[in-house]
Amino acid sequence: MFGKGQKKAMLVLEDGSVYRGNVFAGEGEVQGEVVFNTGMTGYQEILTDPSYKGQIVAMTYPLIGNTGINPEDMESAGIHLEGFIVREHQDPPSNWRSRRSLREFLEAHRKLGIEGIDTRALTRRIRITGAMRGILSTETEQIDHLLERVRAYPGLVGRDLVKAVTCRRPYRWENGVRSWDLNPGGQIQDPRPDPKARRVVVLDCGVKYNILRNLEQRGCEVLVLPASTSGDEILALQPDGVLLTNGPGDPAALPYIVDAVRSILGKVPIFGICLGHQIMGQAAGGRTEKLKFGHHGINQPVKNCRSGRVEITSQNHGFVVLPESLTEKRETILWNLNDLTSEGLSYPALSAFSVQHHPEAAPGPHDADYLFDDFIHLMEERRGRTP
Repeated sequence: MFGKGQKKAMLVLEDGSVYRGNVFAGEGEVQGEVVFNTGMTGYQEILTDPSYKGQIVAMTYPLIGNTGINPEDMESAGIHLEGFIVREHQDPPSNWRSRRSLREFLEAHRKLGIEGIDTRALTRRIRITGAMRGILSTETEQIDHLLERVRAYPGLVGRDLVKAVTCRRPYRWENGVRSWDLNPGGQIQDPRPDPKARRVVVLDCGVKYNILRNLEQRGCEVLVLPASTSGDEILALQPDGVLLTNGPGDPAALPYIVDAVRSILGKVPIFGICLGHQIMGQAAGGRTEKLKFGHHGINQPVKNCRSGRVEITSQNHGFVVLPESLTEKRETILWNLNDLTSEGLSYPALSAFSVQHHPEAAPGPHDADYLFDDFIHLMEERRGRTP
């Protein structure tokens, strides 16, 4: 709720638009690309999604904070977005699972939270003009100064933000948590606790925990590697499959990851999610481009070209693959029904497929979680037996 005596804050966009509000968490000044998320629930998962690195997120649902924060709904170890904008912050929380408030969570991670801004007007501005660079400040009301600073900010195009969110060393995901590092001595060790388990190497470009949970729940041995891992290092672990994860920034700024994936295409089954879809597209000879304002929410309709079924999906991306640019033979398996952008591509000859949305949800519906089963089936086919 709006409180008396709250510190004032200001959002300035690169086009000169100004929005005034109040601070409910933190203080200072942050810059980023301003985007909106249409989810009515799941703000904790949004805050902890590494794909939001470099962005200031505005929630379109007006009341945020009433369910608090709990340890079970974390999608990474911390908060990755630059700033958080809501219409009205709800405090104290009222939920039996809550362990602390949204304010406490943001301040523990030194993140700025702003309320009182007209998020409907802000969203309409972004939809009309496109995602823009913005600056949030509690330090000054000098608009000219803030506008100069935000226009000097580089934005997301051409920037590799994966380096800021990927794991530093390989580790095993076990019993729902990061269990232990695989290379304490500097080299990847290769313990295989269950020789019958499907070994999945996860190339961490900003992985969400629920991707790892979905793999483990399906009986996979899950090894998570830094995004800088080479193709040879991946294959040396003898994986049954490789999963390319979600992540932040411009996919065209990741040639080292694209080269690694290109070197293993056709040698091992591969499943790409979100940024992983864009990396796979480039490895298959294609190009990506930036969307006007991106897809950020949990209610995006997607058409399954094989079944004719419409699936409601969770999405968070600002770039897309251009299917017509691909040089490898591919099959379109999914389309976004809002703007007809690519949502899924399959490469049957290479035992690989990828999707632009998030089948792991968290937050969001579970219409697309069958894709993890498809990945299991692809690995089993390669092994020469049925699941």
